[in-house]
Amino acid sequence: MARPGTRGPRQRAARLRRAARLRREDRGRRAARRRRALAASAAAEFNRAALMVRRAADAARHPAEHPPPGPFRPGVWRSPLRGLWLTSVLAVVLLPGLTILAVTGLLSYAAYDPLLPGNDQTPGAGLLHFYLFSWPSHPSWLYRANQGVHITLGLALLPVVLAKLWSVLPRLFAWPPVRSLAQILERVSLVMVVGGVLFEFATGILDIQNYYVFPFSFYTAHLYGAWVFIAGLVIHVALKFPRMVAGLRSRSLRRELRTPLAQTRPEEPDPAEPDGESLRAAHPRAPTLSRRGLLAAVGGASVTLAGLVAGQSIGGLARRTALFGPRGLSATAPHYLPVNRTAASIGLTAADVGPGYRLTLIGTRTVTLTRAQLLGLPQHAVELPIACVEGWSVSCRWSGVRLADLARLAGMPDPAAARVDSIQQAGAFKTAALSAGQVADPQSLLAVTVNGRVLPWDHGYPARTIIPGAPGVHNTKWVSKITFLKQV
Repeated sequence: MARPGTRGPRQRAARLRRAARLRREDRGRRAARRRRALAASAAAEFNRAALMVRRAADAARHPAEHPPPGPFRPGVWRSPLRGLWLTSVLAVVLLPGLTILAVTGLLSYAAYDPLLPGNDQTPGAGLLHFYLFSWPSHPSWLYRANQGVHITLGLALLPVVLAKLWSVLPRLFAWPPVRSLAQILERVSLVMVVGGVLFEFATGILDIQNYYVFPFSFYTAHLYGAWVFIAGLVIHVALKFPRMVAGLRSRSLRRELRTPLAQTRPEEPDPAEPDGESLRAAHPRAPTLSRRGLLAAVGGASVTLAGLVAGQSIGGLARRTALFGPRGLSATAPHYLPVNRTAASIGLTAADVGPGYRLTLIGTRTVTLTRAQLLGLPQHAVELPIACVEGWSVSCRWSGVRLADLARLAGMPDPAAARVDSIQQAGAFKTAALSAGQVADPQSLLAVTVNGRVLPWDHGYPARTIIPGAPGVHNTKWVSKITFLKQV
């Protein structure tokens, strides 16, 4: 029998049963709470998923009302200057400018006479060669003028191109990106125009500076890029020309050029543009620059860039302003002739151009001449420019033997073409093919002096060709052999 104040086995067992029951009840309550929480979470997730599905379905039905975040939202673009009129004004400058740029670029490629064997830098171009013709040797300044216009105009248009891209940025991020077949064509043309123009300007400026950081041939890439740009431009102009005309008529240029900042207002909404595609800001902020100020800044930048490069093509005192050209002020030195490829860069040695030098002429017979024998032939002098694809050009006084005389010496008085080989063993343009007209031209020389002095090594000693109207790289330096061809 248990003593008073103590618990017996029955009481302890009852206490343990109660504790176990309380634990089971507590575990049940916790489990029920977890089940309710899980059910509530699942319901919430289901509701969220259903909401997302409803929103996605609504966005699919009404995409313009649900643009993605960032630049696709109309409220991001708030400049009060953007609008159809401003874009049209910039476009009316670019349309003739880019057309001239494209034409001079294609003519520059034609000047390399790609139809002659060995001259084609883009053998896979196929139909893109449709416009090619035999490049004339007269007027002798033709290539000089073509490249001067191409490079100077290209740099002058750069600020206008950038301003035009800025003016249409909202259109590039319009949402939805596609509304109709016409818009698909517009989008494709925009990719071709914007991508093409940026590629052409970037590679062209790098070429002007002799900074070839790209892992491909400039000539090949520039030609293909030009055709992509031209195709995109044609499509874009066909689609947008009526809108450009309408934009130009929407405001007076004279009135805008007289409007100060305090009176600058956003353009009126364009009723012809669908919602989300208008260039006018949906919620424009207060202007900090007038439209005439923007146009003045763009025009001033264009004139400045043109002034910094035009001198390298014009020559004379104007060359002192050609700070953007790679030749800089050193080109103002008397008798200075720029050098693109030095004798050291091709590994030219004294053995190559010393007493052992021989010039080989191949026609119906093969003739080998020493430099002394070459100097003993009838010498002629001409004043001709040498012009480079980069835009620079310099006129010099050259003297040497006419190519036509060398052709007769090789027994080929009327060759169909000629191939000129350099001592240079590797690299581009170590050979050049010349047309029948270039060989027959009395100004085409195998020159041995320049400006009354013996050719320096860097300028082609012991002999180089000088061809009127030809690109600089086709005036082959360090000539070792000339092959006159019966047919091409």
